[in-house]
Amino acid sequence: MNKLISSSFLIYTMSIVICLSACGQGKNEPKATQTKTTQDVVTKSPDEWKKVLSAEQYSVLREKETEKPFTGKLLYNKDKGVYKCAGCGNELFTDEMKFDSHCGWPSFDKEIEGGKIKKIEDNSLGMHRTEIVCAKCGGHLGHLFDDGPTSTGMRYCVNSESLTFQKEVAVAEAQKTKNNIDTITLGGGCYWCVEAVYEMLDGVVSVASGFSGGNVVNPSYREVCMGNTGHAEVVQIVYDNKKTSLDEILRVFFTVHDPTTLNRQGADEGEQYRSVIFYSNNEQYKTAKSIVDELNNRRVYDNPVVTQIVPFKVFYKAEDYHQDYYAQNQEKPYCKMVIQPKLEKFEKLFKDRLKKTGN
Repeated sequence: MNKLISSSFLIYTMSIVICLSACGQGKNEPKATQTKTTQDVVTKSPDEWKKVLSAEQYSVLREKETEKPFTGKLLYNKDKGVYKCAGCGNELFTDEMKFDSHCGWPSFDKEIEGGKIKKIEDNSLGMHRTEIVCAKCGGHLGHLFDDGPTSTGMRYCVNSESLTFQKEVAVAEAQKTKNNIDTITLGGGCYWCVEAVYEMLDGVVSVASGFSGGNVVNPSYREVCMGNTGHAEVVQIVYDNKKTSLDEILRVFFTVHDPTTLNRQGADEGEQYRSVIFYSNNEQYKTAKSIVDELNNRRVYDNPVVTQIVPFKVFYKAEDYHQDYYAQNQEKPYCKMVIQPKLEKFEKLFKDRLKKTGN
């Protein structure tokens, strides 16, 4: 099943050759036609692709081979859902676009709008055809013909190995989960400390250390440390608002750093260590301002809170060695003397909100 077509198979019988004209693709590099696309390009080396694709998927997507007709796992699929590129997950077709063409490969009469597919002139195998590839990763899908039976007149003839399928229920669940995800960017001194704390909070999906609030594009750590970029050391927190809330995230924030010292946290001094909340919408602004006002009105600290609340513009991720710094460097003096006490304080105050082991 799903055995890939060999070169000798192309001359097996005349009838099979005719079938193969629907999806077969030579390895000559065809001339690309101009197709507008809004996709972010995914680029990998051959070795990297081989790590994420099966041997059959690699042969079709990256080497432009063709699976045998009437063997593809999605040929007779009738479930409702979305067909995606097996290489990068780019959404290409829906079940409503699929029809039975009796040609031996999954067929569709149109693609999802938005420049999902790139069309390329193909003159291989002594034929003039239009190859279709994923606009995001360049993976070979099959060919496009103008002999479709529906109102579009098109037949996208696609290899099953080029596709994955997500059932409608899974699509709905994925969208639901996506709708629960929010992001907030916070600066509370050294980002190693803040990152380590939020990686322990239940409901936090990911934490990245980086820079925001300045005027230098994609600054390096060294540049920010010099204090001339205007950037603050920050963490960008992605969280599930069904498991935690912005209110909780900000209360943790004001617990594990000193929001009353201007441009300084302990021995770390400079504009890059300022206390700052970068909000992305009005709800985030109102929540942040409400908590700051509450802290000041109740005089929780001996001095006024000086945390800035400013609009978010852009986040620049710091170098790789700054990510998960505490987890990878727990034995270093800074981690033991500065970060560990903050974690112990967080664990004591939010013991019921810690991620379960294995999460």
